[in-house]
Amino acid sequence: MLRTLVWFIYFWMYLILLLPLLFYYWRLDLRHDPGLDGKVDRKVRNWARRLMWVAGMKVTVNGAENLPERQAVFIANHQGNFDIPLMLSCLGRAHGLLAKQELARIPILRLWMRLLHCLFVDRSSPRAGMESIAKGVKLLQSGHSLIIFPEGTRSRSGELQEFKGGAFRIASKAAAAIVPVTIDGSYRAMEANPTGWLIRPCEVTVTIHPAIETAGLGREELRELPARTRDVIASALLR
Repeated sequence: MLRTLVWFIYFWMYLILLLPLLFYYWRLDLRHDPGLDGKVDRKVRNWARRLMWVAGMKVTVNGAENLPERQAVFIANHQGNFDIPLMLSCLGRAHGLLAKQELARIPILRLWMRLLHCLFVDRSSPRAGMESIAKGVKLLQSGHSLIIFPEGTRSRSGELQEFKGGAFRIASKAAAAIVPVTIDGSYRAMEANPTGWLIRPCEVTVTIHPAIETAGLGREELRELPARTRDVIASALLR
């Protein structure tokens, strides 16, 4: 209980104490400052790493050599709440996420997410889903990468759910590479606990797989892309 209390206090105190810096960054954004992305990246990655440290999470990253130098779609399985700070801290730099609309309602956090070029999607609206695909393609074409959890929701266990196709349509329409990422064990930090919200120390392994190029793929290959990516991610999950 004490660890959980300390974690939530740290989560909000850090965001509140950084409010002056956040407003400064927004002013830089209005001026289209070319160095803003680097500033936001460093601050967000530092915050994400500390969140995991306070939680007592020991993280092992395999396959860092597979991180591409150009923009890509990072596709990962989704076991728990800590997957977001894991992905923000383990990919060489912090990238925007395709996130559920509910996160856009969290004060302060939503402003940081917009600076990260996150996209918010209303999962109850097919039309909003199509708009998110178009925005995702535009984001990639502008040189930014995107993190997507194609299961659509947390599995809350080590089980891998079916992948939805939106992430793959974004990647293929932008001719961007897909980088599969396996997260193994993050659900043990919170979701595996009886209460579902108490935080406990755990070990997590993040495996970054070689990129899958989407440019030049035929119709049948594109149709098989979700299953192909899912198989790659599943290959690094401990049984």
